[in-house]
Amino acid sequence: MKISYNWLCNYIDIDVPVNQVAEILTDTGLEVEKVKKIESLPGGLEGLVIGKVLETEKHPNADRLNIAQVNVGLEENLAIVCGAPNLEAGQTVVVAQVGTTVHPNEGDPFKIKRSKIRGVESSGMICGEDEIGLGTNRDGIMVLSNSVSAGTKAKEHFNVQEDYCIEIGLTPNRTDGISHIGVARDLLAALKHKGICDQHFQLSLPNLSDFNEGKGSSISIKVDDPMVCHRYAGVTISGVKVTPSPDWLKERLNNIGLSPINNVVDITNFVLHEYGQPLHAFDLLKISSKQINVKTLSAGTKFTTLDGLERELHQDDLMICNGNEPMCIAGVFGGSDSGISEKTTDLFLESAYFNPVSVRKTAKRHGLNTDASFRFERGVDPNQVIPALQRAALLIVEIAGGTVASEITDLYPQRIENFVVDFSFSKCHQLIGYEIDKNTIKNILQSLDIEIKNENEDVLTLEVPPYRADVQREADVIEEVLRIYGFNNIPLPNKLNSSLASVEKPNREKLKNTVADYLASNGFSEAMSNSLTKGEYHSNSKCLSVQTKYNVEMLNPLSSDLNVMRQSLLHSALETVNHNQNRKANRLKLFEFGKTYRKFDTDFEEKNMLSIVISGNEFEESWDKKSEPSGFQQLKGVVESLLSRIGVFAGPKYSEVKSEQFETGLTLSIAKKKIANLGWVDQHLKNEFDIKSDVLYAELNWDLILELSVRAKVKYKPISKIQPVRRDFSLLIDNTLTFEEIEQIAKKSEQKLLKSVGLFDVYQGKNLPQGKKSYAVSFILQDAEKSLSDKEIDKAMGRIQGNLEKQLNAELR
Repeated sequence: MKISYNWLCNYIDIDVPVNQVAEILTDTGLEVEKVKKIESLPGGLEGLVIGKVLETEKHPNADRLNIAQVNVGLEENLAIVCGAPNLEAGQTVVVAQVGTTVHPNEGDPFKIKRSKIRGVESSGMICGEDEIGLGTNRDGIMVLSNSVSAGTKAKEHFNVQEDYCIEIGLTPNRTDGISHIGVARDLLAALKHKGICDQHFQLSLPNLSDFNEGKGSSISIKVDDPMVCHRYAGVTISGVKVTPSPDWLKERLNNIGLSPINNVVDITNFVLHEYGQPLHAFDLLKISSKQINVKTLSAGTKFTTLDGLERELHQDDLMICNGNEPMCIAGVFGGSDSGISEKTTDLFLESAYFNPVSVRKTAKRHGLNTDASFRFERGVDPNQVIPALQRAALLIVEIAGGTVASEITDLYPQRIENFVVDFSFSKCHQLIGYEIDKNTIKNILQSLDIEIKNENEDVLTLEVPPYRADVQREADVIEEVLRIYGFNNIPLPNKLNSSLASVEKPNREKLKNTVADYLASNGFSEAMSNSLTKGEYHSNSKCLSVQTKYNVEMLNPLSSDLNVMRQSLLHSALETVNHNQNRKANRLKLFEFGKTYRKFDTDFEEKNMLSIVISGNEFEESWDKKSEPSGFQQLKGVVESLLSRIGVFAGPKYSEVKSEQFETGLTLSIAKKKIANLGWVDQHLKNEFDIKSDVLYAELNWDLILELSVRAKVKYKPISKIQPVRRDFSLLIDNTLTFEEIEQIAKKSEQKLLKSVGLFDVYQGKNLPQGKKSYAVSFILQDAEKSLSDKEIDKAMGRIQGNLEKQLNAELR
């Protein structure tokens, strides 16, 4: 939210530098994110002065140049080389001295330097109006009235206005800070506490005493549901003239980033940012029924908003209607046909309090975020509905002419009462850990418009205004006291108390950090993506475990891109790969801890998962090594190593992956539980995300890994001193057979001596029978107690060979 410093000072007549204001606001919970200087002219004419041309002479080396002696209020006159045809002695001019940065109408700003022009030193520049942003005339230098004194700052002579735009990162609970008056209230409370201004100092609020209601007939108003529209007020103003706004009003709006439109609309925007109360002005001629109905319409009703878009209304969208014809989405956005135009002479001005939840849902449904909805969603002050209406009406009469033609109609059937809270001084001391003086606390509360209704020795009975929707408990009031008193003013205790806490086994965070540290130390970067995703991903999925029927859908999605909970981390990973590769980051190693969600007929499933992504070349490009694409073994090695790191990689079993998300790959099982799928991402998925390179992906069930980690036991055994023996087979087998089948038969054939089986070459092609392939398989044998004899080795390998030939019809090549 943007606040104008000059505007703020209208309510607090004190001289506090803007940087100090920003610091105080941040300390009170209105965090200032940025302070930006605003000037009515670029550069603010900084460094420019008024000068008197005392005399001129021709340049000795240039026919079209003159040398002017200029008095700028210094002890010595400046010699300035000038080529303007209208330069004459006795003129009063604008001078840019050496070191000044000049901001021309066209082109970039430039700095004035002392320089020699055709051999003559020039100590500045006599300016034309186009060169300093004061006009468009290019015929020569700017000549001023001789009544202006030499040495006068140009910014003072031309009355250049300065302001500061304070950008506040407003949290959703701070409904009291959605206006200039609200921010001024907080600032004044802090200034009083700091002793910068007197306790009796009050905000200088707009004078509404001149408001007089008219005697004419008003528009009839009907509200169907007072629980959705708690308060609705309006007044008729006639005889207005819609024109551009005066300069002061344009400046106020420009300084907070708003574009002026016309005097009436600008006044409603001005009051919105002054009081925090949204207003809406209707052309009275467009209310042909002479009746305003605040109601909902049938689902599917078409309505065209101010932006020209035709929208389909939801059955719960609250509308402001001309009889039964919609004119405005209540609290969100106006319609294209009922607003103020240059032809408007009579208008109806609306001020209301709409239910925050209703406005928020409507705004989200239509993807709208307006200044009005921003405030109504958080909850405006119902007690400011009438003052804001009166303020706007007075400004319209003053600026646009006309008269207030009717009485104010105010429908407020059920008053929103103040919150009553009991506040204990002892409880405040207990929560803060420091005793604040009772009078200080009472002064802070009163400065925040919190009224003390009753007081005894330890307890205050307080009434909190309804615009402070976040202050309804004693702890909330204590927080209000503390933020004005200053968190930084609470001294640190002399001792530190702590308590011992038992940690559940396994320590989930510790294991997560162990894995994250391991992956990060191996060159991986952690990704964090939204649990919400596109429903389109699931509807297009060929994977049986990721389908639309399992969608957990959002009731009020922010957009169609975030309308369901994700069923897999893969789509988020591919979005990240696409985003990075489009920005020339082609070599990627990523991991993410996240949750997946699925809905079944009678239940929901929520899983903790870990995804690992590798794409691009294995190593950076270098002169001394060939750049090779990352391979499957790299991904497999990472998965096995991290599982070993946390002690759960015991008795792993690999089988062919059955998920359609993979082109090819493996499923890793431990203790008969499917822990992970890993492999190459399917081509159709890569096409969907416009990814050209191979993507290696692993998705691990983190919940199962944590479950296994409880049972994980560390076993120690000495490293064998006996040298292992390797034997190799070159096997001719059917194309349909897998390495897993060979490994299982080999380990069953020789359980004592066989330590591992490896596949180190695969061949398919010429010189092989049709339907056959060749596997080169290694076998590692070892006895922990003694060296193996040739006889023992041959016997073991014979059993393995015999079973392979018998069960797989394998042949030795």
